[in-house]
Amino acid sequence: MKLLKAHRLLSYAQLIVFASAVMLPLQPAAAANEQQELVAKAEATFNHFRHDPNMRWFRDNIGKAKAVLIAPEIVKAGFILGGSGGRAVLLARDPKTGEWRGPAFYSMFTPSVGLQAGIAVSEVVTLVMTDKALNGLLATSLKMGGDVSIAAGPVGEGAAANVDADMIAYVRSKGIYGGVSLSGTAVKTSDEWNEAFYSQPDVLPPDILIRGTAVSAGGEKLRGMLTAATR
Repeated sequence: MKLLKAHRLLSYAQLIVFASAVMLPLQPAAAANEQQELVAKAEATFNHFRHDPNMRWFRDNIGKAKAVLIAPEIVKAGFILGGSGGRAVLLARDPKTGEWRGPAFYSMFTPSVGLQAGIAVSEVVTLVMTDKALNGLLATSLKMGGDVSIAAGPVGEGAAANVDADMIAYVRSKGIYGGVSLSGTAVKTSDEWNEAFYSQPDVLPPDILIRGTAVSAGGEKLRGMLTAATR
């Protein structure tokens, strides 16, 4: 009995350590292949959403978005104290030319308090619908549901025609839409990842997404996918 109790305590401790590793501010990456791996995962996530038959509203309205934030793996884990978090890439469209620029790298974190057990992984695609939301993302950090409004994206054939929010988020976990709530999520720029991916010091999201002075061939395929989806 004592052995079983000790085993359970160890399991909880391991889960807390895992959650802490995921939820704490993400550490700088030395090798650019980590950024490229995230971009590849973002390509797969966007492809999942775009071709899902339940995502008609998404396909019909992505052309209205000013930017798209893609998080291939938002991990929700913890026991008592936990939360959800992960990395994301943002691509923005030039309003004059329609050209997509990016990706810029971000981290996302949603704190939570309460009884939690187990680990869940979700993929998230968020449509940035207003200048207010895009400008917030171009700054150091933004809080969803605080600095800007956020709504769940309509799913299915009978989805609502109009959704009024600064950001519209689609969350999918194990093929099911919904799950992780993004209200209260902090989105912060990952300066070290941007510098590593573009091989430039002090590169910022406006350099990547607005001025277009930072460009990488590593984002070409993802930019092309967004171009095809918004023609």
